[in-house]
Amino acid sequence: MDISKASALVTGGAGGLGEATVRQLAKAGTAVVIADLNDERGKELETELGGSVRYVRTDVLDDDSVNAALAVANELAPLRIVVNAHGGGAGASRVVGRDGEPASFEQFQWYVNLFLNGTFNVLRLGAAAMARNEADDSGRGVIVNTASIAAFEGQIGQTAYSAAKGGVVGLTLPAARDLTKLGIRVMAIAPGTFFTPAFQMEREEAEKHWGSTVPFPNRMGSPSEYAALVQHIAENDYLNGEVIRIDGALRFQPK
Repeated sequence: MDISKASALVTGGAGGLGEATVRQLAKAGTAVVIADLNDERGKELETELGGSVRYVRTDVLDDDSVNAALAVANELAPLRIVVNAHGGGAGASRVVGRDGEPASFEQFQWYVNLFLNGTFNVLRLGAAAMARNEADDSGRGVIVNTASIAAFEGQIGQTAYSAAKGGVVGLTLPAARDLTKLGIRVMAIAPGTFFTPAFQMEREEAEKHWGSTVPFPNRMGSPSEYAALVQHIAENDYLNGEVIRIDGALRFQPK
């Protein structure tokens, strides 16, 4: 795919992995819509990057909101790339806590709603928007979802997060198969421990705790490394229906 002649929508594009992806794609000449709920940061990033970069306030669980952002992307250039990189956190809890109380069902639903349902909602609406565009030699485009290595080795307290991310892994191949006749690829990236603003601490402090557990490179991942993988997936037409781990050979231990 020639991504310089395409537009992309990036959920969670105002921070962390999403922001790095916006920067990577914009640098490569792609028109990009920053789809996020952080108005202040989204507008700052739009102003900083300029060109064909737009911020559109987007709730991944609201059809009208997502469709409006997709429409803006299509106005900039044919929509060929959708990246689901939105995030958030509602804490961790064991199935049964030390106090004997069961885990919060509301917390479990929150994670599944945001990470799995939100991802599928953007996937289905994004694919429908792509399907209305003319295909080129590379088909109509690619959708890249974000899973996590917690989908495979969830730690103590991560049942909700791991279940949601496991769902993202599970939908990758069947979604790719569903969309073959439309010429739309579906991929997923499963990051390990990446340093983002979500840690709310200095990188040096985070590295001492999390980076030391990564075999090689013996450090946390950088969002730019995730973003570089997104670009490669977009440009490599033969990548389809697969989940790629990017984790420095890390395998989560129970805690």
